[in-house]
Amino acid sequence: MKYIVNISRILVGILFIISGLIKLNDPLGFSYKLQEYFSADVLNITFLEPYALAISIFVVIFEVILGVFLLIGYKSKFTVWSLLGMIVFFTFLTFYSAYFEKVKDCGCFGDAIPLTPWESFYKDVILSVLILILFFGVKHIKPIFNKLGLTVVALLSFIGCLWFGYHVLMHLPSIDFRAYAVGKNIMEGMIVPEDAPKPVQEFTWTFKVNGEDKEYVTNGSYPEVDGEYVGVETKIIEEGYDPPVKDFSIETMDEDFTEYYLSEDNLIMIIMYNLDTAEKEGVVKLKAFSDQAIKNGYTVIGMTASGEEAKQRMKEMYKLNFDFFLSDEKALKTVVRSSPGILKLNKGTVMQKVHWNDLEDIDLPEVEHKPIPKEETVAEEQLLYVIDGVQYEKSYVDQIDPEIIESVNIIKDTLVIREMGIVDFDSIIEIKLKK
Repeated sequence: MKYIVNISRILVGILFIISGLIKLNDPLGFSYKLQEYFSADVLNITFLEPYALAISIFVVIFEVILGVFLLIGYKSKFTVWSLLGMIVFFTFLTFYSAYFEKVKDCGCFGDAIPLTPWESFYKDVILSVLILILFFGVKHIKPIFNKLGLTVVALLSFIGCLWFGYHVLMHLPSIDFRAYAVGKNIMEGMIVPEDAPKPVQEFTWTFKVNGEDKEYVTNGSYPEVDGEYVGVETKIIEEGYDPPVKDFSIETMDEDFTEYYLSEDNLIMIIMYNLDTAEKEGVVKLKAFSDQAIKNGYTVIGMTASGEEAKQRMKEMYKLNFDFFLSDEKALKTVVRSSPGILKLNKGTVMQKVHWNDLEDIDLPEVEHKPIPKEETVAEEQLLYVIDGVQYEKSYVDQIDPEIIESVNIIKDTLVIREMGIVDFDSIIEIKLKK
């Protein structure tokens, strides 16, 4: 039993530390996942949504600390009881998500190791077994240091977690596991290969036949049934290819500019998923930065999910000299864990990405200015109005009642006009009035 307990102790401890550190690397991302769980469509505990970030930080730090406590044998009973309570909660959460198909990714390992809810549930079941072994064999969990050593390691672990969590919140995740990391090409991330596996779906059709509801299962085709159609439910049997970049676009209300801007050589993208909740200190810094970027030859655009009124208000309030485009809020939250967050791109490839606190770190060497297309100027045609042989201004002609006009003759041949001794007009409109 002693050896089984120690093996379980090592496995559970390491797994909790790794899982916690991955989420602590991106506490904002985990808070977004918690908001998804708290939403009305999932657990319907929406009153917790404003506290999602605080809860996420507490949970991930506690997860790491429990892993450390278990490995060093510090406060073994408290540690095992806490592990058991945490795994019961997580097992319920992942089962609920999987069974009711509410959340597609549990966020257990952040973006580093995406797991489906069923994969997460099975992982939690295995962990539950290992933790139960620890629970019943807690007497075999012995400390590996003396009392002072245990206290020092525990305290340093706690302080280290607090510092790391604060650091990534004030800057950006130390390791970026997302499809928008530096070096990744956003446009390429949207492409679905031609030979990519397609999703397999199951359709359950309900018909009323002879007064009774009967179900018919197909792969999508409408069943030939002599009965009254009631409804249909779909279920995904096998997930198809899921491109790493989803729902990202650069749009206005009328037009899609995604491909256009992701083909730009020198693009600065300023992201604020919600203009009303963007951090004011960061927004204040944008004016000088964007002015300098434009001066150095960069194209600057803003990205948000907010409406036209909020965009106009933001531009006027902070005197911003760039336009905002629309994109999905969830996609923008995935691009950068900061609002505002700033990306420098070259033909869709992320060259640099910073938190607004690190705005000064963006490298803006002067580049060749994009030529401004010349507008074609069309010379205004000079018209001479002649009424019964007398020249008049257009304003007088516009007031003539059409009922008294007998005929209109238009002379556009410039050669004829010049032969008549007229050099300042391109066309002559001769109007003859009724007598």
